[in-house]
Amino acid sequence: MDSNGNVLSCNVLVLNRHYQALRVVNAKRAFSLLFRRLAEVVAIEEDSYNTYDFESWAQVSQLRRELAPDGHDWLYTVRLTIAVPRIIRLLFYDRLPRRQVRFNRRNIYARDHNCCQYCGRRSSTSELSLDHVVPRSRGGKTTWDNVVCCCTACNVKKGGRLPGEAGMKLITKPVKPRRSPLLHLRLGLDKYASWKQFLDHAYWSVELH
Repeated sequence: MDSNGNVLSCNVLVLNRHYQALRVVNAKRAFSLLFRRLAEVVAIEEDSYNTYDFESWAQVSQLRRELAPDGHDWLYTVRLTIAVPRIIRLLFYDRLPRRQVRFNRRNIYARDHNCCQYCGRRSSTSELSLDHVVPRSRGGKTTWDNVVCCCTACNVKKGGRLPGEAGMKLITKPVKPRRSPLLHLRLGLDKYASWKQFLDHAYWSVELH
């Protein structure tokens, strides 16, 4: 990261007091919680969990800065250089909210990895549209299992027909995600690998904020 502005937008996983995944916040919000002593850093070190308050994390950061500078994103202040934590735990919050994965364009694109579900071509979101597998003109609903990413060419080819009628076939059957598709994409990045063991046990869909 080359600026504090970018660093403060880094993602941090938030756990409740019982180490259950709640949500994802940006680093600015995470540092605010740490500084006000409402949360602590959870660091996975040699297959064990260590926790740090703001002051002790600032001290540990100096050592990590010397030994593993590329393993973290760094926030620079006048007084110190501090590593952005990957995970924090709220000290006084027990509840685990039940939330549904939001049905919106961004999550559909993320679920389908920005790939047309008919030809498989990966495109930017500006080059993709959404297609009703069963057209609305024929009773198709706007639901997770009937809406897919579609490139412009395939959308024109399919028109108001069923895929089979247009000589087309879905690459993947559309389903409602169990957790946020955007979060799933982040788990593919090495720097968020430490999130996975907490999310594997989460029974609800963690949301990004």
